[in-house]
Amino acid sequence: MTRSFRSSLARHFGEGSATAHSALEDAQGIAVAIVILALSVGLLEELGLLTSGIAGLALIVHFATGVPTGVAFFVLNLPFYGLAILRLGWRFTAKTVAAVAALSVLLDQQDRLITFEWVDPVYGAILSGLLIGFGLLAMFRHRASVGGIGILAVWLQDRYGIRAGITQLVHDTLLFTVALIVLPSGAVALSFLSAIVLNLFLTVNHRPDRYIAR
Repeated sequence: MTRSFRSSLARHFGEGSATAHSALEDAQGIAVAIVILALSVGLLEELGLLTSGIAGLALIVHFATGVPTGVAFFVLNLPFYGLAILRLGWRFTAKTVAAVAALSVLLDQQDRLITFEWVDPVYGAILSGLLIGFGLLAMFRHRASVGGIGILAVWLQDRYGIRAGITQLVHDTLLFTVALIVLPSGAVALSFLSAIVLNLFLTVNHRPDRYIAR
């Protein structure tokens, strides 16, 4: 792993030089993140909305084909694991694969655990964006992810100088454009609102300089 890539990774996932998380702390933090993320994606699915990233693409596949969201999410993440192993290391990759697998299973079993009788679509869009933000923040702080575009974005930034935010923006633009083929325009607009809330939350709260445990 190059020094510049290690620095990019550290900035993105909040690695610092202070007290390291124990294995138990990592497991607890990632487990909580998985539950929060599953709840938020389940809420989006119930409302017929989507989010950014691979989770959003998995929802599009689900709405278009009926393939379970969890199955689509796991399969769509497969191409990124090789890159993660080569560039981010085995420990990060192992935690990410475990997190993606657990989230995929929980997504497809969630309707047996919880149902949504009624949720206002606007409130649901905002709430899901906040919940996904909390879940991703917990993942980042325990040096894990739910795979996908985040891994690619950091690698492209290090390898080719393409800013991670640009990669995410291009992906999300294409994602919401494709969504217009599958979903009503109103649902896409609410999905975009959810994505804005998510990204604002992470912009304000994902500050490695304020959180230096690793």
